[in-house]
Amino acid sequence: MGTMAAGLEGVIAGESEICYIDGYLGILSYRGYNIHTLADHAGFEEVVFLLWNGRLPQQAELDQLKKDLVANRGLPAPVQEFLGDAANGNTMDVLRTAVSMLSLYDSEAQDMSTEANHRKAVRLMAKTADIVTTFDRLRTGKPVIAGDPDLGLAANFLYTLTGNRPDDVMEHAFDVALTLHADHELNASTFAARVVAATLSDIYSAITAGIGALKGPLHGGANQDVIKWLLSLGDQESAVQAVQNTLARKVKIPGFGHRVYRTEDPRATHLRVLSKELGKRTGQEKLYRLSLAMETTVKESKGLLPNVDFYSASAYYSLGIPVDLYTPIFAVSRMAGWTAHALEQYRNNRLIRPRADYKGKPDGQPWVPIGAR
Repeated sequence: MGTMAAGLEGVIAGESEICYIDGYLGILSYRGYNIHTLADHAGFEEVVFLLWNGRLPQQAELDQLKKDLVANRGLPAPVQEFLGDAANGNTMDVLRTAVSMLSLYDSEAQDMSTEANHRKAVRLMAKTADIVTTFDRLRTGKPVIAGDPDLGLAANFLYTLTGNRPDDVMEHAFDVALTLHADHELNASTFAARVVAATLSDIYSAITAGIGALKGPLHGGANQDVIKWLLSLGDQESAVQAVQNTLARKVKIPGFGHRVYRTEDPRATHLRVLSKELGKRTGQEKLYRLSLAMETTVKESKGLLPNVDFYSASAYYSLGIPVDLYTPIFAVSRMAGWTAHALEQYRNNRLIRPRADYKGKPDGQPWVPIGAR
């Protein structure tokens, strides 16, 4: 038997060319491009192409991807009907079910060729965003908004969600947020998706597994807890006091610390700036100030730094996004990474089958008849 580590911490579970992380130096890169470079220069669709293809697109390739994403917007009628019927459902349960349903209406669902899987990745990327916005419109009794073919994924998401076309600052901020969340190596949801893909099950099944893992509060749900914290605070002084009292009770503060990073999460570096800019733009700057007070207090008291969830909470709130859509939006972005990993798994597949360190009773237990037990 090999070395055992609780939660597989530090265990190398496979090879990948998609994402590199150095938790001690605070490095995150996609296909060799540092996350700071991508956040400063790349649009989200460029990042999607990079994750899928291993290189940045030429202009014609980027234009074609954008056209393909637009062409694959829209949901099968039964899926939209389900979203209307599930108005009171948990948002991640609804998303998980709707994504799984998409396979029933995709004629290529069981086609495992490389070309078909790539086309299905495009569909998943486009339709996941539509599922989230359509569900929110239907559950609030508002008409579903048809996408604008002239808008990219980030701007179209905000438009079809709120009914308002975002200004340049809002569009850019959300586009960067999508880039920052697009992939993160073998996190729980990506690993779950790769395990399913490794059985040579279809890509819809793999992605459904990933969504199920992302739902958990130890993975994708933390930013919802963060915004609930911020909205419960009165001012910066009360924020500091609340954090100190919570830490004194040895209760964790959501949005701080990370399994991998031992320095600042490089994604938090950008989200802090976006939170401040969006706060000024939308009149929600108080949330940024409260976040800063919380960050300073946690850092001084426990030495913990904010992770990707912490400042994304106030950024999304400033964009007018309902709190229970934060984790589904994580899925919209991470769809780029999940599908990239599934495609990579299919290309060089080996069934993922680890062993367990057995801690139960020794073999050879005597059989006791049921009447004598």
